[in-house]
Amino acid sequence: MSNCRTHRNLTLQSRMDRIAASQVSAQRTGSYLGNLVATASFGIFLFAFICGLGGATAYAQAALQRPASEAGKSGGDVARGKYLVESVAMCGQCHTPRDSNGNVDRSHWLQGAPILWVPANASSSNWPLTAPRIGGNPPASDADMVKLLTTGIWTTGKPLRFPMMPFRMTEADAKAVVAYLKAQTPQN
Repeated sequence: MSNCRTHRNLTLQSRMDRIAASQVSAQRTGSYLGNLVATASFGIFLFAFICGLGGATAYAQAALQRPASEAGKSGGDVARGKYLVESVAMCGQCHTPRDSNGNVDRSHWLQGAPILWVPANASSSNWPLTAPRIGGNPPASDADMVKLLTTGIWTTGKPLRFPMMPFRMTEADAKAVVAYLKAQTPQN
């Protein structure tokens, strides 16, 4: 009987050892596969991100390096300026008055407007109350406007007050913005 018991215990122990070993092996395999899947997923994401970023950068650089003759075919400086003013810098959000519903009044596009946003400490800050007219006849010479848009420095030699953003446009983009602003019809 003792032999039977010993044999049964040894058999049971060896089965338990095999089960434990297979569980450890499965854990290792699962862990390995999990790491492999995670690494592969990260690699694919990184590849897609780099290709997407590189592609977007290459596209933007190619667009900036077009010859002047090609730029003239697509509408030139005014069209580029319109894109920058309306879609990138969004100048109309501050420099255009709003109607009674709070929508930008396109009939007075870029003709100056009260500033809607005021900081909590407006009484003690240097925050302007109005945004000037920039459409039609900008408030400074072309050279001064280009200087403002490329350096953030106004004719006084100082940066403009917030909420005006201190843009750092390229000279070509700044000239395109000025061309678009001057193409607008000034209103009284």
